[in-house]
Amino acid sequence: MHETRNKTVSPLIVIVGETASGKTALGIELAKRFDGEIICADSRTVYKGMDIGTAKPTSAEQAIVPHHLLDIVTPDQQFTVADFQRLATGAIDDITRRGKLPIMVGGSGLYVDAVIYQYAFSSPTQARDPKNPRHLAAEARRADTSLRPHTLIIGLESNRETLTERINKRVDAMVQAGLVEETRTLLAQYRGSKALDATGYKAFAQYIAGDIDIDAAKAIFVRNDLGLAKRQRTWFKRNKSIHWVNNSSDAVELTTTFLDNL
Repeated sequence: MHETRNKTVSPLIVIVGETASGKTALGIELAKRFDGEIICADSRTVYKGMDIGTAKPTSAEQAIVPHHLLDIVTPDQQFTVADFQRLATGAIDDITRRGKLPIMVGGSGLYVDAVIYQYAFSSPTQARDPKNPRHLAAEARRADTSLRPHTLIIGLESNRETLTERINKRVDAMVQAGLVEETRTLLAQYRGSKALDATGYKAFAQYIAGDIDIDAAKAIFVRNDLGLAKRQRTWFKRNKSIHWVNNSSDAVELTTTFLDNL
């Protein structure tokens, strides 16, 4: 445990990267080592009931260290970037007040940037996720593009071959864990909800409808997840404030140095 933290500042560790890159495991490792709590920055895991298909941290993982901003709304409720920013900022303040280290973990670049660049949204309408999130980011950051003080951003590197293997294994594990049943339950309660357009659910909805077989659903899931990973990589690589690592040891070293220098 790291006990030399300066209580007069409000440090924030941020872990970003592609889907299936190992962000959750790294976040838990850092939280255990540095007495932290995790804030999940994922536009899909805020929804109740969308557990398996979004790779939401499991109950076992959540029992290891506290996780914040999971299961906030139901899939038929609207949740905006501004909502996330407000709740995440509150969680950071709460965690810091209790003498813990806030660690924000996620692959939703717009959500992450809204917090670390302290976006100012002019209206609730502007804060809704548009088809072009880059336009929203540019509009929101027009007044101030400075990084939030005392923030360390760690990016977790991954190569396409490893990522493809992980995603293939993950979809198999998800199906075994009950992804088809979860999708069926969500469709029964929230059919037509935009939240169910999330990577994975659409393909398995087609399987449930009898339009494709299970292998085709898995293949679509993998293809869509790889597409998501590519978009995430493009988003994060443009940010020169991110310190990229490919192992947890480097992340621990970065965090130790960062906290010691506060």
